[in-house]
Amino acid sequence: MSDQIEIMAPAGDWASLNAALQAGAGSVYFGVEQLNMRARSSNNFSLDDLPEISSICREYGAKSYLTLNTVLYDEDLPLMEKIIDRVKESQISAIIAADQAAISYARKNDVEVHISTQANISNIGMVEFYSHFADVMVLARELNLDQVKKITEAVKEKKITGPSGYPVQIEMFAHGALCMAVSGKCYLSLHTYNTSANRGACNQNCRHAYHVTSDDGTELMINNKYIMSPKDLCTITFLDQILDAGVTVLKLEGRGRSPEYVKTVTACYKEAVQAINENTFTREKVDGWLERLRSVYNRGFWDGYYLGQKLGEWSSVHGSASTRKKEFAGKVLHYYPKAKVAHIRVKAKEIRQDEPLLIIGNKTGVVETVVSSLWVDEMPCKIAGKDEECTIKVEDRVRTGDKVYVWEER
Repeated sequence: MSDQIEIMAPAGDWASLNAALQAGAGSVYFGVEQLNMRARSSNNFSLDDLPEISSICREYGAKSYLTLNTVLYDEDLPLMEKIIDRVKESQISAIIAADQAAISYARKNDVEVHISTQANISNIGMVEFYSHFADVMVLARELNLDQVKKITEAVKEKKITGPSGYPVQIEMFAHGALCMAVSGKCYLSLHTYNTSANRGACNQNCRHAYHVTSDDGTELMINNKYIMSPKDLCTITFLDQILDAGVTVLKLEGRGRSPEYVKTVTACYKEAVQAINENTFTREKVDGWLERLRSVYNRGFWDGYYLGQKLGEWSSVHGSASTRKKEFAGKVLHYYPKAKVAHIRVKAKEIRQDEPLLIIGNKTGVVETVVSSLWVDEMPCKIAGKDEECTIKVEDRVRTGDKVYVWEER
């Protein structure tokens, strides 16, 4: 089963892209320019980056998907066509889209299309309609698993195929931020700030804390002041049920999140799929994955609507509830591959013996290590202070200019 299940990881920058591939992602998705739903919240890439992205993904045997999923206006069409032309030239695997203008132009040019969550696909009729254009489609996040299973079974019964001639693949969100809106379609930011979430420019005012007060000054008693900010989706506890429902692509949300988030989440879900395949998916393993998932950015976890829950669960904090935090310590000056030693200049926070570190860079991705030996001025020591240079043992290759972080418990 694991060979048939695709882990689809987010890439908001080069470091996250490489981190996803290191962790075993079967595909990565990313945006360029402003016509994607994370145009504001992630760094994104340029059109000139597409050949290199395509090449790196092919080296890892992974697919590359470009998100082109905002609402499009007439003035956007020339840029949309330019992006799709470059997708084809660069051999990017597919685009993710919901606007029929982008879908139609891509198909005319033999560019593979995947249907975005913005299409809100909720029934087999919509799957049949979009199968004329797309080989993969994500279902609405508001469906429960019984509804998902009926759709995947109907795909088999009706022998619904995409343009490639292969059966349509069903994709579902498996982990990451959830929005209060139906499948991501929201106008709250537009009404409040005149910046549309549907154009990739959400201001996330739903994530703010609110006090509900009437005109006469009476304040509504509520359990939580973050009344529009859902907890993050986490399906790893019932991932076996999602796969049993016929889902073959697991989408991990997080193009605006850090490289260590991408690597940790991708690795956990990759391992979970493998465990399901090997019949070793146990409560003990799930608890271990949950501990790792809690260590990186999250707003708390809930199951979403997949198991039939009617109302959302709301975050109790602004920002992250992660159990660990990273603090910038310094930069790599040089790496000696034969000795597997990194030479580091400490800039902001001292580095200590036996301390966990993250080393992050555009080509390096994310390297996790523990300071097993620490040397300053060719002498072993316990602490390397600010403005000092030190050397540490690092098994995986890092590069000059990579950033070094202390990764500690909160």
